[in-house]
Amino acid sequence: MQENKIVILGAGESGVGAALLAQANDYTVFVSDNGEINASYRDELKKNNISFEENGHTDEKILLTELIVKSPGISDKTEIVQKAIAKGIEVISEIEFAYRFTRKTIIAITGSNGKTTTTLLIHHLMEAAGYNVALAGNVGSSLARHVLENEADILVVELSSFQLDGMVHFKADIAVLLNITPDHLDRYDDDFEKYAQSKMRIINNMSGADLLVYNLEDAELNKRQADLPKELVLKTFSISHETDAFVSNGDLIFNSSDGMLTIPKEALMLRGEHNLMNLMAAITVALAYDVTAETIIGALPTFQNQPNRLEFITKINGVDFVNDSKATNVEAVYYALGSYDQPIVWIAGGQDKGNDYSQIKHLVEDKVKAMVCLGIDNAKLISFFSESVDNISETTTVEEAAEMAFAYAESSDVVLLSPACASFDLFDNYAQRGEMFKEAVINLKAKVA
Repeated sequence: MQENKIVILGAGESGVGAALLAQANDYTVFVSDNGEINASYRDELKKNNISFEENGHTDEKILLTELIVKSPGISDKTEIVQKAIAKGIEVISEIEFAYRFTRKTIIAITGSNGKTTTTLLIHHLMEAAGYNVALAGNVGSSLARHVLENEADILVVELSSFQLDGMVHFKADIAVLLNITPDHLDRYDDDFEKYAQSKMRIINNMSGADLLVYNLEDAELNKRQADLPKELVLKTFSISHETDAFVSNGDLIFNSSDGMLTIPKEALMLRGEHNLMNLMAAITVALAYDVTAETIIGALPTFQNQPNRLEFITKINGVDFVNDSKATNVEAVYYALGSYDQPIVWIAGGQDKGNDYSQIKHLVEDKVKAMVCLGIDNAKLISFFSESVDNISETTTVEEAAEMAFAYAESSDVVLLSPACASFDLFDNYAQRGEMFKEAVINLKAKVA
């Protein structure tokens, strides 16, 4: 067996980032992707003389190693991963691999919903205060790439459950736990407990003065309070309880080291209760770095949220079109539906992940006037909501979805793409679904005009 050989499974951002970092640390690197590698990443591997294969895995090239870095999109149940585990090969995530080469400060964020918004907010507030920060993980560039570049002092890292699964020594200096609700259960044997344990891995290896910020409002996190390491610095936030951060008459109140601090509702630019929680989590982290209230209030109006998350597209004949393609689970849709007072024409559907729609049934009954199912198999959605929504249509194209929704809508209504499902039945990812929907809406506007 060749010493210091490493195999990278998957040649997306995390895989290529890990390959470059490995090469810089004198590993002999081989990258293997079961599909076709994106042209830009293929060119990057060629430019750096990194060996790779695509459109399939070759056992003989992969299993003669002691270390495999697996991209988060690859399940542990994949045949090549199972063979590696059976041979005793260490299989880790790109996040874990990158951590082994850095001692920069890490702020790590996870949750079933809101983690990207919260990650972007923390980065925005820290940058406004003059800190040298970088976005990594599930948003921005891979952590490995940032470790290789070695430019930022603080790494703000969004972590999915898949990334957390492959961790051994990784430790956050500050961890943010937003919520734990059912998601990706297809990757966890339809066992919510396995998924929840995956999310809780974010606190592994934390100790001493490390800070954990978590949501007191979340039922699952409340259940697990006894499992939290007692020696950590704990900060909680809540919509309905007075704690370290809470809401009062729409203002955000923080119990800081300088006493009670208020961020007035006029400074808040994100709508919906879920975003109040994201804001409280992010501001709590900023306050831990002594970012002033004045800086926070000045920075919030310039914050730009991610595309595909309650993203206003345009208005057609008084109807608002909103792209929430990133809402790939039921909890995200719960927050999206709760963000609007107007009647909603709801576009949902895609690849079901073991969804339980009962938690949004009352909201759908109260707010949704019509529904358009966008997916190959819409039977579960139609069956569940047929008694709650009078008008339900289905299609497999975003163009028809936009047109059907507009036909149902009246002036002052909202057409909301908030799928509750993964996108892989019809699209490469949720971002492509969102972009194609936006394009369809803009074309519809021109057609109507």
